[in-house]
Amino acid sequence: MGHDLEAAARVAEAAADVAAAVIRPFFRERIGIVRKGDASPVTAADRAAEKAIRALLSERFPEHGILGEEFGPEREESPFQWVLDPIDGTKSFITGRPSFGTLIALLHEGVPVLGVINQPITGERWVGLAGRPTRFSAPPGLAAPCGTRQDVALADAQLSCTTLDLFTAETRPRWERLAARVAQVTWGGDCYAHGLLALGTVDLVAETTYKIWDWAAIVPVVEGAGGVITDWSGRPLRPGADGSVLAAGSAALHAEALAILSGS
Repeated sequence: MGHDLEAAARVAEAAADVAAAVIRPFFRERIGIVRKGDASPVTAADRAAEKAIRALLSERFPEHGILGEEFGPEREESPFQWVLDPIDGTKSFITGRPSFGTLIALLHEGVPVLGVINQPITGERWVGLAGRPTRFSAPPGLAAPCGTRQDVALADAQLSCTTLDLFTAETRPRWERLAARVAQVTWGGDCYAHGLLALGTVDLVAETTYKIWDWAAIVPVVEGAGGVITDWSGRPLRPGADGSVLAAGSAALHAEALAILSGS
């Protein structure tokens, strides 16, 4: 897509700006523990942000499809599909932790070619385009070079996971075998952990139950930073994926972690 992909990235970043302006007033509203329902502030933030993103994308790319977590699909027949998660990391958001993010992705014939991870509170942003280095921008004090760590042994690796609650009786023992082999496990983070992997401060992320809006934007970001991301069987993440995700900073680390998760 070349030049067109750069143009799409500019629109995606503008959409991230619009969503951030919608989300910020809801942050740390002391909404407490809520069940996501029609009247909750977190849902109000989700829905308002997704509507803002959809409006901008539909204006600039009226022929493209859009799939969002809150409002479902439009124009499913288009080879170009935008995939949106306005607030990935709801539990972090409602407890006032700035480790959630807005995810905006573009898929071409099912392949993620553009991904934006935007943190509306800290101002950190990752932009991944297929075949190009991932770009990271942040305010002074948070700026860092973008690129995964390529020389980390499994025993020295930092593994991130959102929560053990999402594993099943079948997947949890596999994940625990991996966790027993690394230097440290940290918890929480959702999409933010993948952003940190792209910065080289996290080396592995292993999760399950991801929906397409959870992983679509992450794929170009991780790959453009030098990492590898697949499901737990080593397959590329594509529509219809089983929800398992393994991201690693290097191909060698990915292969070693994959062998443990798959039991080979």
